[in-house]
Amino acid sequence: MPDREIKSPIWHPEPDTVEDMFDHTYKEKEGPKPPTIIVWRNVILMSLLHIGALYGLYLFPSARVLTWVWFFTCFVFSALGITAGVHRLWSHRSYKASLPLRIFLAFGNSMAFQNDIYEWARDHRVHHKYSETDADPHNAVRGFFFSHVGWLLVRKHPDVIEKGRKLELDDLKADKVVMFQRRYYKPSVLLMCFFVPTFVPWYVWGESLWVAYFVPCLLRYALVLNATWLVNSAAHMWGNRPYDSSINPRENRFVAFSAIGEGFHNYHHTFPFDYATSEFGCKINLTTCFIDLMCFLGLAREPKRVSREVVLARAQRTGDSSHRSG
Repeated sequence: MPDREIKSPIWHPEPDTVEDMFDHTYKEKEGPKPPTIIVWRNVILMSLLHIGALYGLYLFPSARVLTWVWFFTCFVFSALGITAGVHRLWSHRSYKASLPLRIFLAFGNSMAFQNDIYEWARDHRVHHKYSETDADPHNAVRGFFFSHVGWLLVRKHPDVIEKGRKLELDDLKADKVVMFQRRYYKPSVLLMCFFVPTFVPWYVWGESLWVAYFVPCLLRYALVLNATWLVNSAAHMWGNRPYDSSINPRENRFVAFSAIGEGFHNYHHTFPFDYATSEFGCKINLTTCFIDLMCFLGLAREPKRVSREVVLARAQRTGDSSHRSG
C-alpha cells in the first residue's frame, strides 16, 4: 500500500490541509461572553433518545442472537461513516476514495445521524483550526458536559459561525456525493438511521418490532453518538500528551476502543493529515484497518502518513516525555 511519507523533520502544510491546522493568529474577543441560549427542542429530543436507549439496554438480553449481530453491524457501519468517512476522508482529506466507497461511507454517515457530511466536516475543520477557543464548536475549556453534548443543546458561539463561513470548502462543494447527501439528508436519515435498523430484524428473522426499534435503532444510535462525543470531551481531558504537551488533546485508549480508533487524539491534533490518526497503525484502530483493506481492494488510494523520523523528532521536541513506540 503506497503511503505518502513526510521526510523532513519540519513539515510545511500543503494547500489542501491548511484549513485543519491550528491558527495561532486567532484572538478571542475581549469583554463579556455572549449569553448562552438553550435550544429546548434539542434538549427534549436528546433526553428522549437517551431514555429510549436505556430501555433498549434493558431489552438487549431478550433480543435474538441475530439481532445482536445486526446491532454490532449497524454500530460499526454507522461509526465508519463518521471515522473513515466524514472525519478522515472528508474533513482531513487524509486519503482518496473511489465513488463506490464514498457512497458506502455516505450511507454510513446518514445512519450515524450527526449532521450531513458538509456541515460536520466544516465544523470539524473549525474545531481543529481554533481548538479550545470561542471559535471551537465544542470547546473543551468549557467543561466535560459542554464538549460532550452541551454544545448541541445551545446556540453556537458567534465566532464559530463567523469562522465557519470563512473556511475554504470548495472540495466539499465539488464532491457530488457530499452535495447529494446534503440535499436529501432528512429522508436518508429516516431510511438509514431509523427504518433499516428496525425493519431488517423484524422482517428477515422475526424479531419483535419493539425490540428491533429500541435495540439496533435507538440504543445503537445513542452509543455511536456518545462514542463520537467522547473524542471531543474525554480525549481532550484525560490521557498523556506524548507528541505536543502544549495542546489539550490526549491519547486515550478507552476512547480509541469505543470510537474504533479515534482516541489517539494528541497525535491526531499534532498530525491531522495522517490517515491512521496514530503512529501504531491498526492497533486499537479498526478504522485504519478498514482503510487499509479498502486500499488493498483498490477502493481507496494515496493514504497520507507521517514518517517515523518526524514523529520521533516531534515527540522529543514538544512531547511530555511519555512517548513509547508500539
